[in-house]
Amino acid sequence: MGPEERKPDSRKRTYQTPEAKIAAVTDRQREYMEQEQFHRRKVAICRIMLLVLLLAVWELGAGLGIIDDFIFSSPSRVLVCFWNMVRDGSLVRHVGITLFETLISFALVVVTGIGMAVLLWSSRSASEILEPYLVMLNSLPKSALAPMLIVWLGNHIHTIVVAAMSVAVFGSILTLHNGFSGMDPDKIKLIYSLGGTKKDVLAKVLLPGSLPLIISNMKVNIGLCLVGVIIGEFLAASQGLGYLIIYGSQVFSCDHVL
Repeated sequence: MGPEERKPDSRKRTYQTPEAKIAAVTDRQREYMEQEQFHRRKVAICRIMLLVLLLAVWELGAGLGIIDDFIFSSPSRVLVCFWNMVRDGSLVRHVGITLFETLISFALVVVTGIGMAVLLWSSRSASEILEPYLVMLNSLPKSALAPMLIVWLGNHIHTIVVAAMSVAVFGSILTLHNGFSGMDPDKIKLIYSLGGTKKDVLAKVLLPGSLPLIISNMKVNIGLCLVGVIIGEFLAASQGLGYLIIYGSQVFSCDHVL
């Protein structure tokens, strides 16, 4: 077989310039981003449509008498009640009070949680002694503890703040302490080998390395503090969202409750 009759080698690959490779990668990235944007838009539209469908079924059921609108209310009645409370300023006042109590309890939980977790990390004996008590306190039903707080502290804002703290603070201490205890031991050994102290470990390794854990814990605590404030306002308040919920249930006004 002559040289002119030889078949081309199929293993040879066509050479691509760097500009062509960059263009191909850019096209694939653009296609991927378009797919992701389409998926996000689809999810957002489906969420809105599902909400509209549920509200429409609820409103239609109340309008046709399929469900009792005195017990279950309806979206239109809730909206009218909401607007009336906004106009007379009562809703803004009660929301502001609940928000104020939630922020105070949240700040105290963050400070107390980090401080206690650091103390338990710095003392192995204290950690081993107090850990079962913290687990027990964290497992207590806080709604059952709230009436005792009223007896101990009285019927005012301090009771509500303490009730909110009791919901979140013990779990926060345990979570942060476990995170501190699981810190990379090699980094700690490095600080000590360079002549550092426990304060250096705390300032340069422990707190900076635990920042994602602290932020994640704060995200959980803000919701728990709101739950605790509502529980406290159920029992020891004359204003706030918890008070509005109890008042609405006592006068059988589901519009207010919803």
